[in-house]
Amino acid sequence: MITGKNLARLAGAGAAATIAVGLLSTGAAHADTFVPLPGGEIVKTLSDGTVVTVRLAGESATISSSMGATPVHRNAWVSGSAQIELSGADTGASAGIFPGYTVGCQANIAGGGVNGGAAASVDTEGSVSPSASSGGSLSLGPGQAQSFYVLDLERPDGYGNESHKTYNWLSRSTGSVTWSDETIGLSGCGGYAQARAFVSVEVITDSVTTWITLWGQPFSLG
Repeated sequence: MITGKNLARLAGAGAAATIAVGLLSTGAAHADTFVPLPGGEIVKTLSDGTVVTVRLAGESATISSSMGATPVHRNAWVSGSAQIELSGADTGASAGIFPGYTVGCQANIAGGGVNGGAAASVDTEGSVSPSASSGGSLSLGPGQAQSFYVLDLERPDGYGNESHKTYNWLSRSTGSVTWSDETIGLSGCGGYAQARAFVSVEVITDSVTTWITLWGQPFSLG
């Protein structure tokens, strides 16, 4: 999960972070595999004329043999940047960015109705319902899938108590959330396993509230 102790960084006003991802190694017999991913983009014009652009950029994964060193254990480090731009009629629009990943064990995680490429779906309730609020340590059997959010931001609530948020809320027209080497640890899956990134965005204007979800390309966890 992302806290103040790891490498995640939030950037506003359109500032994009440059990510340097190194190739990790657990030894010559179990060399890690770096997988560059294409990310994606969707542009949606809302009914009041507000134009929402959502991007997934700088996406990659490094697939590694897990500490368990058995066929039912998988491990990966994932990086990327979720970016949003708001323009058009309603200059007072605001949005929350909810980045995360869906992981499946012998399951169809195509998402958005398109298999093998970036796809997007839009509805009024959000098309991603994470079964784990944050964190990437999952245990899945055949035919199962789980989603989790990347962010776990600690901030005080209205009474000064500690609270945890799985999103970054933007009051400006542009912004981004960047993560680096976020861990996906999967156990219990004896078959093939896949993962894919998603960026869900809640947009609120004076007359419209909607969700837009951009899906990244699926990649194999082995």
